[in-house]
Amino acid sequence: MSATLALTEELIRCPSITPDDQGCQKIIAQRLKKFGFHIEPMRFNQVDNLWARLGTKGPLIVFAGHTDVVPPGPLDAWTSNPFEPQIREGLLYGRGAADMKSGLAAMIVAVENFLKRNLEYTGSIAFLITSDEEGASIDGTKRVVETLMDRHEKMDYCIIGEATSNHLIGDQIRVGRRGSLSGKLTIIGKQGHVAFPHLAKNPIHLVAPALHELTSTVWDEGNDYFPPTTFQISNLHAGTGANNVIPGQLQMQFNFRFSTAVTVEELQQRVTTILEKNKLEFDLQWDHSGQPFLTHQGTLIHTVQKAIKEVRGLDPVLSTGGGTSDGRFIAPTGTEVIELGPCNASVHQVNEHVRVSDLDILTQVYEKILERLFIPTL
Repeated sequence: MSATLALTEELIRCPSITPDDQGCQKIIAQRLKKFGFHIEPMRFNQVDNLWARLGTKGPLIVFAGHTDVVPPGPLDAWTSNPFEPQIREGLLYGRGAADMKSGLAAMIVAVENFLKRNLEYTGSIAFLITSDEEGASIDGTKRVVETLMDRHEKMDYCIIGEATSNHLIGDQIRVGRRGSLSGKLTIIGKQGHVAFPHLAKNPIHLVAPALHELTSTVWDEGNDYFPPTTFQISNLHAGTGANNVIPGQLQMQFNFRFSTAVTVEELQQRVTTILEKNKLEFDLQWDHSGQPFLTHQGTLIHTVQKAIKEVRGLDPVLSTGGGTSDGRFIAPTGTEVIELGPCNASVHQVNEHVRVSDLDILTQVYEKILERLFIPTL
């Protein structure tokens, strides 16, 4: 059994449903300590975080990731226990197999291999690991980064092990992510009997023109790096459940995934303008959970491209798609950030899995990135 496979299975056995780490970080810390890393647990409220660093000189290369996983859902829907790893027909099954315990394992083994083979290099290596990525993301990477910034500990390059590959390891890397802006909208009407609509105000009817405008608006055209901003309604509710009562209120939740072509303030103002133009009485609460970020072509992207080409023979697609990631907390510090990890086809699904053969390939890619960053002559 490969070292990466063995560590992946060990981590999967920890039922680390967000934000409960369930011992994953202890396993990781024990391995890194053997190679001389300074281990610094950072617990904020109910969230466990780990900052582990080897070296004091620059450049500082950080491997980032999360030990928490989403709930497995109905256990009887799984072919095997989601927290007891099982290999079937070349696939490793288990919750977190793709998102992202295999990525973490590959990073750790890659660093171990690099340190065994390279006794002399200039720079530092660190791991930033949280148990709060799949949850609120308040006391995780965000708080660790704030701590590092307060003590002027600068990260130069960061590789996040999220599941970014589509079909083959390294066929796609994330060089940025869209921002996320959510809204909770309440349309205020007047409850009444359906037989006497003139004595009531139906918020469903009132909001319909505004909904059409919101869903048909072109918010921006995107740019060279990002697709156009999207608006999606995720929840819509009104009524008491009775078929003879006009509801008094309508509640709606919606979300923008937005590019660098528009600002949060612009989106908020345009939504408010549409609602006011339709003469609606409303209450609107906003939740801005992440700014878009983009790592421009530079040392890290070029290095990762060369490493993937050397190990895999592929030219990776540079993407800003998908949801949000903890890169949104790291990139604003000026750190070059990319995301590279296993294939993403089964993340958050029942019977989540990765190809066993991909684990060592991903490890080789990470190790090659380290070599090219620290020892450019190789």
